[in-house]
Amino acid sequence: MKRWLILEDGTYFEGEGFGAENNVFGEIVFTTSMTGYQETITDQSFNGQIITFTYPMVGNYGINRDDYESIEPTCKGVVVKEHARLASNWRNQMTLDDFLKRKGIPGIAGIDTRALTRKIRQHGTMKASIVDSGDEFHHAYDQLKAVVLPTNQVEQVSTAKPYPSPGTGHNVVVVDFGLKHSIMRELSKRNCNLTVLPYHATAEEILELSPDGVMLTNGPGDPKSLPEVLEMIRGIQGKIPIFGICLGHQLFSLANGADTKKMKFGHRGLNHPVREIATGRIDFTSQNHGYVVDGDSIDPDKLMVTHIEVNDGTVEGVRHRHYPAFSVQYHPDAAPGPHDAVHLFDEFLEMMDAWKEQN
Repeated sequence: MKRWLILEDGTYFEGEGFGAENNVFGEIVFTTSMTGYQETITDQSFNGQIITFTYPMVGNYGINRDDYESIEPTCKGVVVKEHARLASNWRNQMTLDDFLKRKGIPGIAGIDTRALTRKIRQHGTMKASIVDSGDEFHHAYDQLKAVVLPTNQVEQVSTAKPYPSPGTGHNVVVVDFGLKHSIMRELSKRNCNLTVLPYHATAEEILELSPDGVMLTNGPGDPKSLPEVLEMIRGIQGKIPIFGICLGHQLFSLANGADTKKMKFGHRGLNHPVREIATGRIDFTSQNHGYVVDGDSIDPDKLMVTHIEVNDGTVEGVRHRHYPAFSVQYHPDAAPGPHDAVHLFDEFLEMMDAWKEQN
């Protein structure tokens, strides 16, 4: 089936459809990941976005039971150069085409993804739509121009009710802004007893659980759309250790007086080099974010910048000057991606141990 990918500026690409057959609207972004398409598609940080894969062939090892980052993905669409119709891997359970059909996500193949990525890099992310070629082009374009993208993205992907993931070690509250399963896996590997709470949990509700630490997870959208979360963070910091990842990092920074801003096309991929300022250590990291903490806005009396992105110098990590709390913009859970930064989970446990000894 022929399909069109239409961009907000009027640019359009014709390709072959796969996956679900519905028409969609969303924000067009690209990821430079060479592998891990299942984890990428099921990452809730891609909520409402049409994902362009720069790697030329996608789908060659199928979909398996182990690599989900969420059970119900909420990205809007998938754009690839070549869609592998046959999948070969010992863990393969279904093809990418079948998976997207089951989840109601349309795909389009045969697109010049180099040209598309170049346009996004030059002009920034923008609205886009995937429509069947039978639809009248100008009607679809007029619809696209009129679309207002949602801003309640965390509300769409956060858990509605608290739930446990039992363990025998540290008691950790996980505040879910659209968490990746791999964050839970890394904490569970360290025997943590986890209680997952909705994004709107209050400081009082968290402290009533007497946790040893609090994890602020990744998630989609603009961190400034969650002012109630900033009050929660201010209410718990200094009383319990905190570790923030991605959106959690941005929210932690906002709660301590910093500002955030939208990036032109964001960081999405598995090969972003990050430097730890104190040691000079370089970690290659998995990243997926369209907003960033403004380094010029950080109050040095409250936060210390600990990590920067080597390519563009953006802030990648901060630590509180007075409280046991730190955060990073990248994904140390490394799914998919390198495991260079997984040691941060161990540092979180060490921080909780030190806090318990002091208190």
